[in-house]
Amino acid sequence: MTQRPMTPLEWTMLLVLSVLWGGSFFFSGVALAALPPVTLVVLRVGLAALLLNLVVVASGARMPRDRRVWVAFLGMGLLNNAVPFCLIVWGQTHIASGLAAILNATTPLSGVVVAHCLTRDERMTGNRLAGVLVGLAGVVVMVGPSVLAGVGAALPAQLAVLAATVSYAFAGVFGRRFRRMGVAPLATAAGQVTASTLMLVPVALLVDRPWTLPVPGLPVWGAVAGLAILSTALAYVLYFRILATAGATNLLLVTFLIPVSAILLGTLGLGERLDPRHYLGMALIGCGLAAIDGRLLARVRRRSPRSS
Repeated sequence: MTQRPMTPLEWTMLLVLSVLWGGSFFFSGVALAALPPVTLVVLRVGLAALLLNLVVVASGARMPRDRRVWVAFLGMGLLNNAVPFCLIVWGQTHIASGLAAILNATTPLSGVVVAHCLTRDERMTGNRLAGVLVGLAGVVVMVGPSVLAGVGAALPAQLAVLAATVSYAFAGVFGRRFRRMGVAPLATAAGQVTASTLMLVPVALLVDRPWTLPVPGLPVWGAVAGLAILSTALAYVLYFRILATAGATNLLLVTFLIPVSAILLGTLGLGERLDPRHYLGMALIGCGLAAIDGRLLARVRRRSPRSS
């Protein structure tokens, strides 16, 4: 059953995943200064695929050979990597990162709707829907409502990021099948990024003609390495581990936590100052997550005096 509160271990993994994916916006911003979007995405998934396949071999495991599993890898790679990565990276070249973060944070809303329509054990409840809306409000407050003044200014880019969130929602439901197939999270992560690489290499060759590009400098290669190793390879091992036990709706809550991680990392690592809106935004996100989790509300109801 995935319609349940997450365990402390699952919450911890979700927090770590939010830090890893929060860093992807920074890494992408650095790399996009020298690399076109599709080439960057190919480098991201290609290097992650190489690393994860090496880890599979080093661990003594074997990648699945069943044709059904590889067809599923292709579907997952399309929904979870190829389509959303290209849409978000292209969108980031036209809109502010704050607005992109807010649009990206609508993923749980898409996830609640898609999971309700396509699954039997992750049905929409009042608590879940209310929690998603409160959490989304928290992201808007934290990033800053002023960024919404740019809504509509670059409509295709904004629609691209929103389309990516819908793709992520379908991927969360689609990816549940790997547990039923008996595919381990490490092998699932390796298979997904391998399939994504196979799909995207021809696109990059046709669209970007990367052999004509100037050789990037060390900062760009460092950003690509961080994007591939931390924000993709390690992140997707956690992603499929959480998906297998906690379900798609719980997993997609990570997009609420990404702005929190980014702001806290900036405060701790760069000495940036927290404003009152940051505290308010984090409080709203916390309330939203508590509503979705449900345990705190259940305790309050049990302790409240019964009406006579």
